[in-house]
Amino acid sequence: MTFTDTPHAPQPAAGDRRRWFALAIVMTAAFMDLVDVTIVNIAIPSIQRDEGATFSQIQWITAGYALAFAAGLVTGGRLGDIHGRKRIFLVGIGGFTVASALCGLAVNPEMLVASRILQGAMAALMVPQVLSIVHATFPAHERGKVFGLFGAVVGLGAVSGPLLGALLTEWNLFGLEWRPIFLINLPVGIAGLVLGRRFITESKAPRALKLDLVGVALVTLGLLMLLYPLTRGRELGWPAWGYVSMAGALAVFGALVAYERAKGARDGSPLIELSLFRVKSFAAGIAVQTVFGIGLGVFFLVWTLYMQIGLGWSVLRAGLTGLPFSVAVSAAAGMSVQLLVPRFGRKVLQAGALVMAAGVLIYLWEAERYGQAITSWQMALPLVVMGAGMGLIVAPLTDAVLSEVPREHAGSASGLINTVQQMGNALGLGLVSVVFFGVIDEELAPAEVGPAFVDGFQHALGWVAAVLGVIFLLMFALPKRPAQHVEGGQEIPAAVTKEPELVS
Repeated sequence: MTFTDTPHAPQPAAGDRRRWFALAIVMTAAFMDLVDVTIVNIAIPSIQRDEGATFSQIQWITAGYALAFAAGLVTGGRLGDIHGRKRIFLVGIGGFTVASALCGLAVNPEMLVASRILQGAMAALMVPQVLSIVHATFPAHERGKVFGLFGAVVGLGAVSGPLLGALLTEWNLFGLEWRPIFLINLPVGIAGLVLGRRFITESKAPRALKLDLVGVALVTLGLLMLLYPLTRGRELGWPAWGYVSMAGALAVFGALVAYERAKGARDGSPLIELSLFRVKSFAAGIAVQTVFGIGLGVFFLVWTLYMQIGLGWSVLRAGLTGLPFSVAVSAAAGMSVQLLVPRFGRKVLQAGALVMAAGVLIYLWEAERYGQAITSWQMALPLVVMGAGMGLIVAPLTDAVLSEVPREHAGSASGLINTVQQMGNALGLGLVSVVFFGVIDEELAPAEVGPAFVDGFQHALGWVAAVLGVIFLLMFALPKRPAQHVEGGQEIPAAVTKEPELVS
């Protein structure tokens, strides 16, 4: 899925208002996906309590979505190139809406996990088309404004998701408990489906492309062999087959590399463009994205369990407590791209890793000092520091990673960045069994649950701080300053001429 494939696609005339309706539709779909991730996290303890889900099922409610999303992202983009971005977008948003209904109507944890996996797979069809449709619909001189709007949507999704999830769960609309967090997607999805058919212009890649289904199968198999034992291992007493499966995952990934190399030589359409890894900054950036995804996967699930089960807070209080973090991420992200990165380059990202690590350590100190008596306002300082650090990283990272990638591979590289971040997120959610539940006794009296979850949270924060230290070191391999490209006589950032990252 490359933006360089689309310049020949027909674009609406400059005065055609239809393109702005199309933009509103695809941005709404992107917003729906972004909110869906954060909205579910805040409701996880309520789902666990009401449905009697095991802790491994809790992990799979989030990890299953991330795994299906990661495994399908590149394929979803390629399907749009082959069969039409509008067509695949409509299939994706329709399927996402159906999957949301199945989540909201789930009668047991197993059905919810399966529906979440389906939802992630449909998001993988829907999300890659968003930026491709924008690129095919808007001329180069308007894309800067459009991607600015896209950044605002990302920030709004980060801020509103936890609070919206908290409110919907707390209100218990029609006695449905947590279910409205999924059912709210139905009217939005139906409207997007109806309006998208009318206003979105169809576009395809000008040359024939092929799907790499074997590559997708190997990626998915390898991740399942790695993640399933991690999430179920503690519950099953760490059986020998789990270690065999995790070791076998490495062999599967080795087979993937060999197959992709052969396929690239045979027909030039591999799932993963291996030549990209010869670019030092890209290889380092992929490592940063993966490790960063692991850290975020661990933190957000553990943080939610800590506040609602460890501290016994209501879902609304937990959602409101997270607002300083979300606001700080949005503010720092805008500042980093517009003011700091053009002047200081890579140092901004490294400062972000150190600032975020400092926030984690402050949080660790406060959690240990105050225990279960900690208050929301005491959490505000470490959350603002962590959010500021994260904002300094997430906005400019894709630009830094892509800045030395050849233009003809820009789309493939962008898709791979998004994919590995989601894979890292799924791996981090799997590791929660080790770094959090692994230090909590399986049989706890009711009075012991709170203190045990507080201790587990502190243990997990230590791991997150270590992950951020690794990220800081990996960032030395990124270019000192992102490259700039000239298009249509106008100098614009690399991430605008290529496909910007979509964080979920």
